[in-house]
Amino acid sequence: MKLADRVAIVTGAASGIGRAIAETLAREGARVAIFDVNETGAGETARAIETAGGTARAYDVDVTKKAVVDAAVADVVGRWGALHVAVSNAGWDRPAPFVETSEDFWDKVLAINLKAAIIFTRAVLETMMKQQHGRIVFIASDAGRVGSTGEAVYSAAKGGVIAFTKTIAREVARHRINVNCVCPGPSDTPLFQSFVAENPKLGESLKRVIPWGRLGVPDDVAPAVVFLSSDDAAFITGQTISVSGGLTMV
Repeated sequence: MKLADRVAIVTGAASGIGRAIAETLAREGARVAIFDVNETGAGETARAIETAGGTARAYDVDVTKKAVVDAAVADVVGRWGALHVAVSNAGWDRPAPFVETSEDFWDKVLAINLKAAIIFTRAVLETMMKQQHGRIVFIASDAGRVGSTGEAVYSAAKGGVIAFTKTIAREVARHRINVNCVCPGPSDTPLFQSFVAENPKLGESLKRVIPWGRLGVPDDVAPAVVFLSSDDAAFITGQTISVSGGLTMV
C-alpha cells in the first residue's frame, strides 16, 4: 500500500471525483476524513470506505467558512495524530454566458472554487510545517489552463488555483511539503450530469473533441492524486497535471 498509516483529508468528497479520490486513498491504506456540506453524501462515502475495510470519518463542513474548516482540521489532527495528505477538491459551477451572470453568482463561484482552497491550505499548513512533511493536491480544471466557453468566472477561479499551487509550492518546499495540482477535463460526474440535463447535446459534442473519444470519469483522476500523495512523487512539486484524455496538451 502506497499510503499505509497516512492521514488524509478530501474536501468535496460526498460524490463524484472527490468520492473516488477518498475511496482510492483509503484502498492505499490512508485514514480519510471526508469534508462536505452534503452531510448525507459524506456519510455514504465514509460508510463505503469502512465497508471495504478502510478507516474514514465524515465531517459536515462548508469549505467557504474559515472557522468551520479550522475546527474540522483540528479535530482530524487531534483524532488521528497527524495530517499527511490534503486534497482540495470541492468545486461548483453553472455554465452560462458571462454577460448573463450576476455578482452573487461570481461570489459563489469564487468562494467555492478559489477562496475555499486558500482557507483549506491555511488550515492544514500549520500541522504539516510542524511535521516537516506533507502533500497538498489541488483539483483545478483544464478550464483554468485554456478557458472554457460559458465558464468565465469558474475558469478564472481554477486559473487562480493553479497559480496558488505554484506559489505555495515555492514557499513551503523548505518544509518538505509537496504541492501539486490535477486538472480534470470534462468528466461524467453528478454536477456534469446536471449540465447535460439542460443541454443534452453537450456530452456528445465534448466526446468528439477529446482525442481519447470519451468523457473522463472520477476513477481516471483518483490514481493521479494517489501518485502525487505518495513517496513516488517525493521530488515533484509545483506541477500541474491534466487528466483529460488529451483534450488539452499544454
